[in-house]
Amino acid sequence: MKKQKSTLNPFVLMVAIIFIMAALTYIMPAGEYERIEENGRTLVNPESYQTVDKHPTDALGLISSFHLGLVKGAEIILFVFLFGGALGMMKKSGAIDAFIHKVASKFGKREMILVPLLVLVFAILGSLIGAAEDALVYIAIVVPLMITLRMDALTGFATVMLGVMATGFASGITNPFNTAIAQTIAELPMYSGMWLRIITFIVFYVITVGYIVWHARKVKKNPELGEYGKFGREEHFEVDLAYKMNPRHLIALLILLANFMLLIYGVMKYQWYISVIGGLFLVTAIMMCAICSVKVSDMGDSFVDGAKDMVSGALIIGFAQAILVISEDARIIDPILHFIVGLIGNLPASINAVGMLFIQMVMNFLVPSGSGQAALTMPIMAPLADMIGVTRQTSVLAFQLGDGISNMIFPTSGVLMAGLAIAGIPYTKWLKWIWPYCIMMTIASIILLLIAQWTNYGPF
Repeated sequence: MKKQKSTLNPFVLMVAIIFIMAALTYIMPAGEYERIEENGRTLVNPESYQTVDKHPTDALGLISSFHLGLVKGAEIILFVFLFGGALGMMKKSGAIDAFIHKVASKFGKREMILVPLLVLVFAILGSLIGAAEDALVYIAIVVPLMITLRMDALTGFATVMLGVMATGFASGITNPFNTAIAQTIAELPMYSGMWLRIITFIVFYVITVGYIVWHARKVKKNPELGEYGKFGREEHFEVDLAYKMNPRHLIALLILLANFMLLIYGVMKYQWYISVIGGLFLVTAIMMCAICSVKVSDMGDSFVDGAKDMVSGALIIGFAQAILVISEDARIIDPILHFIVGLIGNLPASINAVGMLFIQMVMNFLVPSGSGQAALTMPIMAPLADMIGVTRQTSVLAFQLGDGISNMIFPTSGVLMAGLAIAGIPYTKWLKWIWPYCIMMTIASIILLLIAQWTNYGPF
């Protein structure tokens, strides 16, 4: 908990970056590339760079950038609020909680089957609907369950967090908070390139399950090797092995499944955009609540509560856009592109793709929000990809992989630190335990990015 208190607030970091960027407008040269429209997307002409007169940010421009950033990111910000509200309603229906309890009760005495199943459930939630903060609720359920089954708090915490964040967010099959936003900014068709993200999901799921089960078996053989957080090794918790799911919850879950099938069909055939996607999730949430007999007033309250949970991420998107407002007005984005192209432009494209992975990892320390990081980095990474022989789809994949992996190690991740606090696991012990896993995931990510380049991962 002490570590959490000493962590610098991400908004302080964002404001600091905004001030630094404003200062850089007085130092950096101004320049611009010529943009051309081709097949419905904006491309940078790599041969057209030229310097222009400086337009440094004055005091009025600096203080105006915060509001202008929120306006610039309004489309994405409003989508985040709408989806967050829908997610709050889905949670209020009780269907998702019921599913978790059902899985736990069904396999409560077969723990080495339970771990892969729960990881799969949480990975699906992360990859399909971007459940992040919601995962914190399940930590308080899964950690005691694992201790009861003679494992430890690390096993329970990792089952939830590595499932949702590392496997789920990194693969982002239909994640509206990272994949959809990054592809929108990169001007890619919504949810295109799904085949490689599905492969990514499978690869990361296998690595995650293997690592957690390896640790769980060690603890079962020698309990002294376990980390029990605030619960203690001798604590015992009741597992309701006779738990039965309410038929209404089952119907609600089937509706949610149908929503995903319709979503995938719509974005692939009709190119549905985030406005339709957000509305579709809202209608689905209303149907789930109605089936589960949630009162209309409670529906409204849960929508507001769900939207409240998204305030931090939504505002970070606006602050990231404020950085872009300053840099675009001062015309210093293109000089940054020009510098990076000159630095790595002569390297093989596959190495450039790997370089994007590590750039995104570093950026995630400053901007731990996936949607905020997409809003900040993709306006630079997308045109950069065009210029250095990397497809835009590959640049989005590099963003997803870097975001998902680094979320598990950086103390600026609010979800990580809050989850560790709930489980009572010290950050230093978590860091010691997780670093071999992160190395394996990074190696797998590099291989996946090389595959992306070799296959010309697209459509562009």
